[in-house]
Amino acid sequence: MEDFTQHLKRKYDRRHFLTKSSLGLGTVALGSLITPNGISGQSTGDLLQTDDPDLNVHFLPKVKRVVYLFMSGGPSQMDLFDYKPRLTDLHGSQLPESIRGGQRLTGMSAGQSSIPVAASIFKFQQHGTSRAWVSELMPHTAQIADDLCFIKSMHTEAINHDPAITFFQSGSQLAGRPSIGSWVSYGLGSLNENLPTFVVLISKNGGGQPLYARLWGNGFLPTRHQGVQFRSGGDPVLYLKNPEGFSQHDRREMLDYLKKLNEFQKSQFNDPEIDNRIAQYEMAFRMQTSVPEVVDVSDEPDYIFDMYGEDAKDQGTYAANCLLARRLLEKDVRFVQLYHQGWDQHGYLNRGLRAQCKKTDQATAALVMDLKQRGLLEDTLVIWGGEFGRTVYSQGNLNTEAYGRDHHPRCFTMWMAGAGVKKGYSIGVTDDFGYNIVKDSVHVHDFQATLLHVLGVDHERLNFKHQGRRFRLTDVHGKVVKTILA
Repeated sequence: MEDFTQHLKRKYDRRHFLTKSSLGLGTVALGSLITPNGISGQSTGDLLQTDDPDLNVHFLPKVKRVVYLFMSGGPSQMDLFDYKPRLTDLHGSQLPESIRGGQRLTGMSAGQSSIPVAASIFKFQQHGTSRAWVSELMPHTAQIADDLCFIKSMHTEAINHDPAITFFQSGSQLAGRPSIGSWVSYGLGSLNENLPTFVVLISKNGGGQPLYARLWGNGFLPTRHQGVQFRSGGDPVLYLKNPEGFSQHDRREMLDYLKKLNEFQKSQFNDPEIDNRIAQYEMAFRMQTSVPEVVDVSDEPDYIFDMYGEDAKDQGTYAANCLLARRLLEKDVRFVQLYHQGWDQHGYLNRGLRAQCKKTDQATAALVMDLKQRGLLEDTLVIWGGEFGRTVYSQGNLNTEAYGRDHHPRCFTMWMAGAGVKKGYSIGVTDDFGYNIVKDSVHVHDFQATLLHVLGVDHERLNFKHQGRRFRLTDVHGKVVKTILA
């Protein structure tokens, strides 16, 4: 078998060189006809000319950082934020076919002989000068109502969890596309060279629907844009520590030699992914110092732990992750994604929804207030929401404690707070049943387009060429929801 040197000589002899050159020139000529502006794999459109060479935006951004609190499972909008008092009179009656409109039901409730309307059993009150309706299950969120921008007319195309979550996180129901955080990383780059641009936190002991690493994956974007998961327990980031008996000097020397090998390989094969690998090794080296510092909450005063709740000292809980998210945002991590599972109340709605709100309500409100008191909310956007909503009709027998609500993609509620969006504002109206949107509908791609807009990015111009087609987060849809912009 020929050795590596002989292989390279054969690969780059005169005949191979002329063959590759002729093919390459043909490709360039064809590319110039198909894509006059160039044939590179990426395109962000014409960028805004500013005094900051690192500001890769289409227009001046209102947001520098994003923290996305994803409530996996589908929170029940009519039990939390979308108050429907008329349902009290309709409780127990059959959902009219004129309201259902022939919508397909999931396999979990399609076999029911009866689909009775279930009014919320929870009390609602108006809060703040905005007079926002908030359920008794969210007393802490109610206190920050005047900081929130509610979207009560969200709708999606997916009725089951995995495609619905994938749709929100990547703009497509099919797995394999880049995640929303990866698009932000690719389009805008890093604000802190010692920490990842995109960090993922998952509440420990989460039940319900599974989460997959592809939800924060880079898809076909360069690998350096993949989300980095911080975990609870001994090692926040896996394989970051040096092996036993291996010093920091040893690590630096090893990386220097490895870089030379990678650069040699790059010179031979011109694979751009090699540069990404080099960058990831260097980031990991810097993170050996930066990660222990940011996850060490021992310097936080007691009043901060009191603000976030009793779980804030228990690493890996939702409360602890909210506190860690604030520390990451302070360090200018561009995109922080929190996942909290368990919002899938097909049964025992009363018990399950109370438990979820108790775990999350205080810490969610604390994160917004903490960012506000530090001046970070002025250029940070907070997002709260799940992959779809819940049905107005009961899943199971309404006359028992075991009833729940099924999946409902036609309308549900999300909220935002902070930079770029209006405070104490609500957009979207649903019908008296909370089943259909009657005003100002907002699609998943509209939400994604709006998020990119406040970051200074035109969603139609942030794209990446893959397998002959230019892809973007919003596919071929989406419009900016200008009504909510501050």
